[in-house]
Amino acid sequence: MLCELRIKNLALIEALELNFEQPRSGAGSLVVMTGETGAGKSVLLRAIHLLSGRRASVEWIRSGESNCEVEALFEVDSNHWRLLERLEEGGFGGDTRLVIRRVLSANGRSRFYVNGSLATAKLVGELAVELLNVASQHDQQCLLQTAVHLDLLDTIGDLQSSKKAYAECYRRWQGKKAEMVGLLKEEQEKEQRLDFLRFQLGEIHDAGLQSQEDEALAVEKKRLKNGQSLMALCRESHYLLSGALTDGLSQLRQNVIQISALDETADKLAEEISEYTFKAEDLVHELRNYQGSLESNPVRLEYIHERLDLLSQLKRKYGETIEKILEFAASGEEELQHLENMEREMSALVEEVAALEEKAFVLGGELSSKRRKTAAALEGAMVGELASLSFNRPIFEVNFATPEMSREEALVAAGPDGWDTVEFFFSANPGEAARPLAKIASGGELSRLLLAMKCLLAKKDMVETVIFDEVDTGIGGEAAEAVARKIQELAGHHQVFCITHLPQIAARGGLHLEVAKSVQGERTRTDVRVLGEEERVVELVRMLAGDSATEQTEAWARDLLEKK
Repeated sequence: MLCELRIKNLALIEALELNFEQPRSGAGSLVVMTGETGAGKSVLLRAIHLLSGRRASVEWIRSGESNCEVEALFEVDSNHWRLLERLEEGGFGGDTRLVIRRVLSANGRSRFYVNGSLATAKLVGELAVELLNVASQHDQQCLLQTAVHLDLLDTIGDLQSSKKAYAECYRRWQGKKAEMVGLLKEEQEKEQRLDFLRFQLGEIHDAGLQSQEDEALAVEKKRLKNGQSLMALCRESHYLLSGALTDGLSQLRQNVIQISALDETADKLAEEISEYTFKAEDLVHELRNYQGSLESNPVRLEYIHERLDLLSQLKRKYGETIEKILEFAASGEEELQHLENMEREMSALVEEVAALEEKAFVLGGELSSKRRKTAAALEGAMVGELASLSFNRPIFEVNFATPEMSREEALVAAGPDGWDTVEFFFSANPGEAARPLAKIASGGELSRLLLAMKCLLAKKDMVETVIFDEVDTGIGGEAAEAVARKIQELAGHHQVFCITHLPQIAARGGLHLEVAKSVQGERTRTDVRVLGEEERVVELVRMLAGDSATEQTEAWARDLLEKK
């Protein structure tokens, strides 16, 4: 339950601290909030919105302030294991007292804290779903949308696990079926693709490609093309380096050896000159060998031209380099193997699709059967709830728009939620047939329908706190009294907050909060205060008659308070 709420710089609120753990005077856990239109009663909802991790506008920050803060203390029931486990997993401890805080800055950034530690908006949102349930006029409009009816039915019937099991199987079946369709299409094009692949791979394999072969061939081509010039230059160079020059170097080596023998100080010079002469003689041999390797080979040159042309053609088709051509061939080999094994893959896939289809049909049938049983129970439960809300012999029906279908028809019509399409039908008047909600329900009727539905949902939920935001729209007279009794009944086993304009509801609150707007200096501010018994009388008189109050109005207000 929500125990404390602290607000700072939110809209017209400068600072506010509310404690909801006060005695309830026998009225259960019903907290009512009243005030003039425009006084700021939506402050509670805005604070809850912020604490739920949802998007917020910087315009909510009080004018002139750099940020706003909202903090709430919750007492979690020790049986609420799902929420406590989530806290433990997030590293926020397993204490049953939980503090959630949010700071919204003027730059649009938010910081979330759970039990004093930083948390993500996603986590805070998940916690809020377990802690709070808000019913507003928006929910009344949602009640008119048939897409919502199936979710409500599944929630009331505790069918989420069955729905999830079916949805997972259905999605797997759809995925494998799409894979099979794709494989069938490939099968139709297989032979043509096989021929083309075999031609491509044969062309590459027949070429016998070697890594960096093109670079080596380009070098060899240049050498062969310039063979005559190279040989002529080598002959001339050999002539210049051999003969008289070589003989002179030999004589030079003998001379320096004699110099070294006569003068030891010339040893190093003699050694260097000797090494130079030997090196020169080695170069003569190397030049002769290089000259011997040169050739004029028009046949080899023609082969290289043809080979490079072939490599260029392959590059244009399969890749910019020999490495990329070889990569293309490796990929083609894999595809070729896949195509050759396609028949075996198709056979296995057909079996898998058939098995998943059978499982999806069974799970979908079980889900549909559970929904129909839940629908029958919901119809009876809603009639009971509506009767207690001042409806005379109401009719509530869950209409299944989809008839009984064959397996093939069901799976064709199916989606991740199953093949059921439901719509709520209603009649408030005896003798009138039930018709779709969207066509017949008035605002006041929708308010009571929503309240009845919320009462049933509250019995299923582990959520301890339910907030009603002006769901009493369009209600008056006997219906207002019935709604007040129903809300008080719900407060017997849940903590209930009710923002209301109905004095019948306000009088039944165990804690009565008044929201008032005032001007102090040059600033407008909203304040919320807890009303004492006599102050409640004054507020109820205002709600009953406004400025036209009489002694009878006051007596009526006191009578309403006594009834609670």
